[in-house]
Amino acid sequence: MPSAISAPGRPASHARLVVPVLAFCGMVVAVMQTLVVPLLPHVPALTGASPGAAGWLVTITLLTGAVFTPVLGRVGDMYGKRRVLLASLGVLTAGSVLCAVSSDIGVLITGRALQGAALAVIPLGISIIRDELPADRVLPSIALMSSTLGIGAAIGLPVAAVVMENFDWHTMFWASAALGLIDLLLVLRIVPESPVRSPGRFDLPGTLGLTGLLVGLLLAITRGADWGWTSGRTLGLFGASVLLGLFWGRYELRTRSPMVDLRVSARPAVLLTNVAALLIGFAFYANSLVTGQMVQEPTSTGYGLGASIVVSGLCLLPGGLAMVALSPVSARISAAYGPRTALALASVVMAVGYVVRFYTSHSLWLIVAGATVVSSGTAIAYSALPALVMRAVPVGETAAANGLNTLMRSVGQACCSAVVAAVLAHLTFTAGGRTAPTLHAYLLIFLIAGGAALAALVATLFLPSDRPRGTEAREGTVAVSASVTAARESA
Repeated sequence: MPSAISAPGRPASHARLVVPVLAFCGMVVAVMQTLVVPLLPHVPALTGASPGAAGWLVTITLLTGAVFTPVLGRVGDMYGKRRVLLASLGVLTAGSVLCAVSSDIGVLITGRALQGAALAVIPLGISIIRDELPADRVLPSIALMSSTLGIGAAIGLPVAAVVMENFDWHTMFWASAALGLIDLLLVLRIVPESPVRSPGRFDLPGTLGLTGLLVGLLLAITRGADWGWTSGRTLGLFGASVLLGLFWGRYELRTRSPMVDLRVSARPAVLLTNVAALLIGFAFYANSLVTGQMVQEPTSTGYGLGASIVVSGLCLLPGGLAMVALSPVSARISAAYGPRTALALASVVMAVGYVVRFYTSHSLWLIVAGATVVSSGTAIAYSALPALVMRAVPVGETAAANGLNTLMRSVGQACCSAVVAAVLAHLTFTAGGRTAPTLHAYLLIFLIAGGAALAALVATLFLPSDRPRGTEAREGTVAVSASVTAARESA
């Protein structure tokens, strides 16, 4: 059967460009997640906003990404993945333009909210790949698409730092808008619409319930350190999230076409994969958060290297390049031994990376080496997670299920951000006339992140065993081919 990718009206030569175009879209979206991190310390001076308001430039992106990723994944499954992909890229471009034309903190937060909503591009791209490509290309292509979440984050920090050092800070948002527009044109020209659809009606009450649950939970996690973990606002949000979650779960189990199929999500193969995704997201984000700050600490601390913002950003670049190189390797590991084995290996590599970081915190090159080892493990993990999800869910729920898995990574990153902020704020000393985190604070973070990687290993070991080589690919080919054929016949 010819690949579904050679859609009528599109040259067959476009087929080989679909994966690069989708991967480029994923990288652009991932860059948006970390773009403002080097800018944050300067936002109060540039905009007149308070440090608390400046923090919302990161928080709001996390919130909208968490909410829209599973929702748009479900919408894509039901109404067309390419259509929703284009809408997401349009929202990203609009958000970038808003940030580029204003220095008002309210406008900037609104623009960042729109940028965060585009995180759904990654699970949508994974689902398009599963629907459109022949079986022998699915695993390596999905590995690359999934890894863009880490690759973009690693590349975004040094690029943003270079722009901050040499240009007006609005430039990086104009560049974001241009990249978003290029993405839109490439998708319109190259990427076909998948005929695979999930039946049913859109679950508006379930969507609103999930939105309230995620906003309450993530607000409490990300702002708890500023508000106080025992404050009424933080505890109230946690309590409200629990209650809303109970009512939402009961409703989702009773509705015919749920926003999230909790029965499928409760299967061990799906549940444990999502738990592992949360823990991997935690372990990955610690590496990104503390590396730059650690090397920028002044030499008066006794451990800091006094590096510039550009040098600190470049410390993560080798890790980003390693992720590009290792995504096809991860696909081969998954194809030969199964994605469960690949994820277990990734967890071990990440834990080893944090052991290296624990004992080599005084040398720039060894810090870079340790960070690169962690990124290498992340590349293998991010490539294996979608393969584990896809073998456990119906083909018509691919985008929604991968959206939920991407959401779990985001929740892990939010938890990591809260833990890192708490540790660095409480383990401090005075050095050179300023308050700085102690070396033990950073070492504790490495221990916690390494522990998260080992916990991901434990969750992985409890997953159902990998099938014999070739079984998964054959079953996936039959399922996708049958779905595409049925969709075309009904069109």
